[in-house]
Amino acid sequence: MDITIMIVDDEEQMRVLVKTFLQNEGYSVVQAANGIEALSKIHKIAPDLILVDIMMPYMDGFTFAEEMKKIKDIPLIFLSAKGEEWDKVYGLRIGGDDYIVKPFHPDELLARIESVLRRAKIASLPATRFMFGPLILDIDSHTAMLDGQSLSLTLKEYELLHLLAKNKGKLFSREQLLHSIWGYGYTGSERTVDTHIKTLRLKLKGYSSLIQTIWGKGYKFEV
Repeated sequence: MDITIMIVDDEEQMRVLVKTFLQNEGYSVVQAANGIEALSKIHKIAPDLILVDIMMPYMDGFTFAEEMKKIKDIPLIFLSAKGEEWDKVYGLRIGGDDYIVKPFHPDELLARIESVLRRAKIASLPATRFMFGPLILDIDSHTAMLDGQSLSLTLKEYELLHLLAKNKGKLFSREQLLHSIWGYGYTGSERTVDTHIKTLRLKLKGYSSLIQTIWGKGYKFEV
């Protein structure tokens, strides 16, 4: 994991606690005691995500967020003891991606971080690339990647996987899949679908459950 998170908080004890937790999870961590210090570091470091307190001296978290967005659009999560609805709404309106009220459980913070990073990754994908859980499909090149590793798929395997993934949760009968992928003129049996599903699952390895069997009905893709 090569992801850098910046913690902006005037409370040193809070920075140390969050830093220790994040480093144990494999993240690189940069600290800043206030918004002004954080802005000066962003030019040099460009973190992947920023955790910022709201009530700080010199420059509060809201002002920092507004100034930071003028420099670079970095995903941002507010961490604050202020739990009023107005503060949450305002924080999200000025560009915050999430808002967590102190005190919080470390597992909640980790889940929120993962969610924001995942949304940022999806938003940065080229228009022809789509993410379905751990799976990324490139429409133009007819290629697939799973957890960052390229999948070696035949054309029919790719088309079958793409059809199921882009219709996540939708149940397809064998007949529907056969007609959609092989065409109505295909004279083979529906067992062709079963064979391709089997090889797809083998190539998906630990993620074979992405393609689910609904006995007597067909298949569907579930993340």
